[in-house]
Amino acid sequence: MPSTDSTSPPADMRRVALRFVLLISVLSFFADFTYEGARSITGPYLETLRASAFIVGTVAGLGELCGYTLRFFSGRLADITGRFWPITIFGYIVQMISVPALALTGSWQAAAVLIVLERVGRAIRNPPRDVMLSHAAKHVGGYGWTFGVHEACDQFGALCGPLVIAVVLAHGGKYHEAFAVLLVPALITLSFVWIARLLYPKPQDLEPAFTDSGPPTPYSRAFWVYLVGAALVAVGFADYSLIAYHFAREHSVSSTLIPIFYAVAMAVSGGASLVFGRLFDRYGFPVLVGLTIVASLFAPLVFLGGFWMALLGAAIWGMGMGVHESIIPAAVTPMVPSQRRASAFGLFTASYGIFWFLGSALMGFLYERSLVGVIVFCMGTQLMAVPLFLWVSRHRAHSPEM
Repeated sequence: MPSTDSTSPPADMRRVALRFVLLISVLSFFADFTYEGARSITGPYLETLRASAFIVGTVAGLGELCGYTLRFFSGRLADITGRFWPITIFGYIVQMISVPALALTGSWQAAAVLIVLERVGRAIRNPPRDVMLSHAAKHVGGYGWTFGVHEACDQFGALCGPLVIAVVLAHGGKYHEAFAVLLVPALITLSFVWIARLLYPKPQDLEPAFTDSGPPTPYSRAFWVYLVGAALVAVGFADYSLIAYHFAREHSVSSTLIPIFYAVAMAVSGGASLVFGRLFDRYGFPVLVGLTIVASLFAPLVFLGGFWMALLGAAIWGMGMGVHESIIPAAVTPMVPSQRRASAFGLFTASYGIFWFLGSALMGFLYERSLVGVIVFCMGTQLMAVPLFLWVSRHRAHSPEM
């Protein structure tokens, strides 16, 4: 393993930290290739298994509920035990097994179990992995840049996965065959996880000031206000499964192009996370405020627009996804003490997931009654978060070390 001793020269530490960030980012490329490739077709796949819009919305929401809520417990466990790698590895194993196993399903109930289990694996591994990444952030340009680079690789994988799925379907392949193909990137992901563990057994050494001891410190008021704002964004952010279900039901986008639209969304997401992560490091919460307003526009475009408007809406949806996925850990990290970082990530994303689940289920219910109601709900809840983000921005300006 490269030396991560705190006495290393700054230039050496920067190189070590950068290699670690890039290794985890490449790992995440193959992970997202796997599970986002599957997620690009789970909505239409469930539709072929005679699942209703309410079931699709509920399964997607339940997956996000588990995928975020369980992060509270995995984050707490990581903080208490300090065993970041074992928890991370277990989560990746659960997630990577669940995706290709969809090729063996024949009912929406069986598929739903695996869809949710994939989110469970992601929940287990994310908080400890994000904490390990945060230890390298100060050496490679800041929290926004570090998580932005990681998210960009995430979403590049999320671009490639759906494209491969689209090729399989375009050449006459069935959904089961498409899921089976994803076994290859799943195995590559697990190989990179093991390599990263061998090369960097103690990533916390990258942050010399890090300490895992001391009495608990309360979270700041800004942390709680930001959490409420993020929950409002989550409750109004439609899952792509419902969007894809709408495309298939209304025939506004052909079945072979639905994963292509998702690939476009992921490409925009990756670019947005990289660019806006850097801008967040420089300008802070005003960046998040403007992007939240723009991201809310996805709803009328995907649900009311024709082909080209739907494509634009999918791109804006992807931008919103990338921004919040990269800025959440970047914003939370300086708000909390280092010894509670994994718990804070877990608590924050657990709350995010609970409200995503509630919103997804409600949107599935509204969809079968009023499409306009879905759009109003999506936009209204996200825009309600803007005043809260503005408050946090002002508070941070007066208390930059909170």
